[in-house]
Amino acid sequence: MGTRRVLVTGCSSGIGLAVAARLAKDELGRFKVIATMRDLEKRGALEKAAGDSLKTNLEIKQLDARCEVSIRECVNSLPDRRVDILVSNAGVGMIGPLECQTIAAMKELFDTNFFGLARLVKEVLPDMKRRQSGHIVVMSSVMGIQGLLFNDVYSASKFAVEGFCESLAVQAMKFNIKTTLVEPGPVVTEFERKVYEDAEKMDLSGTDEETAKIFREVYLPYSKKIFTSLGQTPEEVAEQTVKVITAEEPPLRHQTNRLYMPMTALKHADPTGRLPLDTFYKMIFKHDSVFSATLGVLRMVQRRVGKR
Repeated sequence: MGTRRVLVTGCSSGIGLAVAARLAKDELGRFKVIATMRDLEKRGALEKAAGDSLKTNLEIKQLDARCEVSIRECVNSLPDRRVDILVSNAGVGMIGPLECQTIAAMKELFDTNFFGLARLVKEVLPDMKRRQSGHIVVMSSVMGIQGLLFNDVYSASKFAVEGFCESLAVQAMKFNIKTTLVEPGPVVTEFERKVYEDAEKMDLSGTDEETAKIFREVYLPYSKKIFTSLGQTPEEVAEQTVKVITAEEPPLRHQTNRLYMPMTALKHADPTGRLPLDTFYKMIFKHDSVFSATLGVLRMVQRRVGKR
């Protein structure tokens, strides 16, 4: 197999940047990376991370996943419009009480997180079908498997992504096209930092006092503990993404964080849904000391795994 062209979206920072740089620096030179971003003025960090590969294996282009014309222009600029691997990564976050979110903001989030993916796939899928080859890699989230407190709208967008890909994957197989959902847990990025920074200043006047208190005094501290104990770096997620891209038989789903797997396994353990609901409720509201101790143990495991 020769050099494969990879189109990656959302490359100005975080996971997208790490994936693009990692693929471009592949020791075997297996990839030609088209790293895209909405605003090319934010290309500096990627250029720095790419280093010498910028001259040989990586090209930076403008692409706005919210705009069909922008996507088409980018794909049309490629020789033969060939995209061997699509890595759909562009996304936005939203946390907080539902009553404090506007419908307009929810639609905006879906426009990037779900419809952005749909636009990209719609553009590259016909060419992949004609060539009878391709790999669609989608940056999903464990929150596309398991909903989480105060992440109602973000989780909904990732559930939509998961259903879309699971359905499409069956048809894609007929044309020898692979589909993979990469499902990170907590990842320490500028994207996440900004989401939580905005949350701390959020106007909670649209909800009741008890809900506001739960958000500020329970959820935000709880989230910080999770990120400190279980958070991965974008580079770690990028390494996992490369593994699924280079796999002989790529999986439909791949969770990047083994330490988070017990959380998502709860959902499959009880078809009624009671087990994960009760577990998360007790962890958050009744057994904070047990929760903190569990995270402490997981933190030690994470350090030991990292030293290997």
